[in-house]
This record gives sequence, C-alpha cells and structure tokens, in this order.
Amino acid sequence: MAADVSGGALAKGSGISSSMLSRIERGLVSPSVETLERLANGLGVPASRFFSDQARRTDFCHVRAGQGVVVDRVGAVSDYRYELLGHLLSGNLFVEPYLVTLLPDADPYVTFQHPGLKFLYFLSGEVSYRYGAKVVSVRAGDSLLFEATALHGIEAIRGGPVSYLSVVFTLRE
Repeated sequence: MAADVSGGALAKGSGISSSMLSRIERGLVSPSVETLERLANGLGVPASRFFSDQARRTDFCHVRAGQGVVVDRVGAVSDYRYELLGHLLSGNLFVEPYLVTLLPDADPYVTFQHPGLKFLYFLSGEVSYRYGAKVVSVRAGDSLLFEATALHGIEAIRGGPVSYLSVVFTLRE
C-alpha cells in the first residue's frame, strides 16, 4: 500500500500536517513514537517496519523441486522418507519444512514427540492420525496444526501412497 499513497494523502490519513511529514522525510525532525504509529497506520504497515533493515535480511531459503536433502531425522521411523526443503532461523524462531513420503513398507507410528509446533499438509493418501487421545481421518488437502510435545503420528494407513508437508516451528534460546 505504501507505494500507492501520495504525501498529502499519507499526511491526511495519518492525522499529521503535510509540513510535518515533509520535515520528517527530510530528516529535519525526529518523529515521536505516537507520530510513527500514526504514519504506520496510514501506510497500513506495522510500526516495526520503520526499524528493520530490509536490505540485510538473510532469512530466506530457496530449494528447487527435487533438490531437498534426504535426512535421517532423530526419531525417524523406518520407511518414512524425510526430505528437508530448507531451514530458517529468524530471531529465535527456527523453522524446518520436510516433505515426508511413506515408502511401501512403512508402518503406522504414533509416538512422535518433540518440542515446538507442527503443521502438516497432506498431499496424497489417506490416514488415521493420532494426537494424544484424539484420532482423525486425514486425506489429501487436509491439514493439521498442533503442539508437538503430545504423542502424535499416523495410527493407520487407509490408502496410499501417502505424502505430506511437515513444518516444525521451534523457539531457540
């Protein structure tokens, strides 16, 4: 939205004078926190945008199709293939996206348990998925989001082949 707003419209929408906006833009005055909040609201962006160094951002990862790294994950189950699609550490948030494919001899496994949040998006197949005491039927196009410290996993494979995107979010100290 910021690129589509004129100075006059921004001043009016932010509730500050055009002359004050001009002085801020030229570095003649330092705006108060309240004025920055008004400008952010006028631009439709969070006030934190004014304090981030967008040019130095390095929290970006691109993995081409089929180029993810096949990994042996701690706690991985036999015949569950994990392809790491990248990883990202932004601040204290660590994100690991995996493409999980159940190979033909894969068995159900319901005792996964680890720190963080987990998001699953099923690409193919149909399974019964257990989370603690709950069991849900899941098929292609369905998603799950949960706190991963509870026991969880595939309780039954109803139809294959089964593949899903698994994204694990953890906080790092």
